[in-house]
Amino acid sequence: MPRANLHDLIAFVAVARERSFTKAAAQLGISQSTLSHKMRTLEERMGLRLLTRTTRSVSTTDAGERLLQSLSPHFEQIDAEVEAVVDLREKPSGIVRITATDYAANTVIWPKIAKVLPQYPDIKIELSIDYALRDIVADRFDIGVRSGDQVARDMIAVRIAPPFRMAIVGSPTYLRNRAPVELPEGLLQHNCINLRLPTHGGLLPWELKKKTKEVQVRVEGQVTVTNTYQMIEAAVAGFGLAYVPEDLAQPFVDKRRLRWVLQDWWPTYPGLHAYYPGRRQTSRALQVVIDALRRG
Repeated sequence: MPRANLHDLIAFVAVARERSFTKAAAQLGISQSTLSHKMRTLEERMGLRLLTRTTRSVSTTDAGERLLQSLSPHFEQIDAEVEAVVDLREKPSGIVRITATDYAANTVIWPKIAKVLPQYPDIKIELSIDYALRDIVADRFDIGVRSGDQVARDMIAVRIAPPFRMAIVGSPTYLRNRAPVELPEGLLQHNCINLRLPTHGGLLPWELKKKTKEVQVRVEGQVTVTNTYQMIEAAVAGFGLAYVPEDLAQPFVDKRRLRWVLQDWWPTYPGLHAYYPGRRQTSRALQVVIDALRRG
């Protein structure tokens, strides 16, 4: 039977269920005469009488009852699937993939997302820890989180954290018998803990600033790691000086396990930003995550 007759089958099910042309016509939003014509056309096409009509009632014939029982489960399933799809518009769901550094993930992203995830059980989060400057479109991420000065210009960027300072720290044991560092070039005389950047394979330069003077120091040392927390652990263990976010080092300084070094030269970086492509439609799940990150 041609697909164009699907409407006639829907009309038949309505009449058979309601056992009334009046109620079925109201349900379908058509006139009774139009509905009667549809039923006659359907019966003529099938060569079977499907409905028995009297002045007071409508009932199905044996063939009509068999057709009703056959069609009803399928139409109910279609209705349920349509409602489920429409519900996606109202109910955020799906996977949101995020790329971020360990510092951003631990101090900003996870604490904020953890507050809202219980409210949205159908949202799933994939958090990839990485220092590479990812092309989030090519690498199929939904959101990237980096310092504001590292966000590509063609992205929509949302600030999710205030500016932060980078600090230099060393353990009391390491600093005990060494001369104080008074200028950036003095770092070259020290064992420094390096951070390797996967994007270019190089080491992170220590960027320092005092008033209008800015310098980059390529430090050297015995230990090179790939994440910020390993740098702090190595510094606490006495393996040298580390260049890390001030707020991460503060608890260790408070406990006298680390000491500040060269404080006059610490630079301030733009706050962390979440960025995502502006040219594609934002899903409800993605919007929920962005809103959570934006909030303090």
